[in-house]
Amino acid sequence: MSACATTEKDPTTGWSVDKIYAEAREEMSNLQFEKAATLFEKLEGRAAGTPLAQQAQLEKAYAYYKNKDTALAVSILDRYIKIHPSSPALDYALYLKGVVNFNEEVGFLELFSKQDMSDRDQKAAKESFEAFKELVTRFPDSKYSEDARLRMAYMVDTLARSEVNVARYYHKRGAYVAAVNRLQVAIQDYQGTATVKDALELLADCYDKMGLVQLRDDTRRVLLTNFPTTIQTKSVPRPWWKLW
Repeated sequence: MSACATTEKDPTTGWSVDKIYAEAREEMSNLQFEKAATLFEKLEGRAAGTPLAQQAQLEKAYAYYKNKDTALAVSILDRYIKIHPSSPALDYALYLKGVVNFNEEVGFLELFSKQDMSDRDQKAAKESFEAFKELVTRFPDSKYSEDARLRMAYMVDTLARSEVNVARYYHKRGAYVAAVNRLQVAIQDYQGTATVKDALELLADCYDKMGLVQLRDDTRRVLLTNFPTTIQTKSVPRPWWKLW
């Protein structure tokens, strides 16, 4: 009896699904994202099996994203993509998953710091890239695809620089084989980026340190062919988001 007396009454008892949705949207407007997510959760259960339940699931993911609960937002989106492969909103789900991970990588504080994104763990960036890639491949005409392509173009250079930064770490410690492996990934997977030049320079030096003269010379020829005015340098281009 004591336990029953302390049980909180669900304020949404007796509400229609339309009222729950309206209240959830109101909470979103008031920036009460956690409350909104809770309401969307209830709506998803009450409207199970209907398009409104699917809409609630997507809006719940967005609410958690705005509440900075990235992991939960991605988890909800992964479930949605798996369960609703033919949903008319699948392009939005893929786009939102990409945005959630993209903004996880580009945090507000980094806009005012000197930290290079490529120095960080690139797990979120890679997941973001893959989501955007699936979006533009499967839904090239989606209204979200143009923005996805722009974000992908930025991330390609970031991911390439990340591989080169890891390779430099190995290079400094004499782990040349490990450095070569990372540099080959950067060169093969991220062709067309400015970072390929840095990768080729460092790759040639790794081969030189390993005594692999033929590979060193071949790499230098590739470097000079693609970058005829190259100067041996380890500089890294400044990202667009860095203010100084």
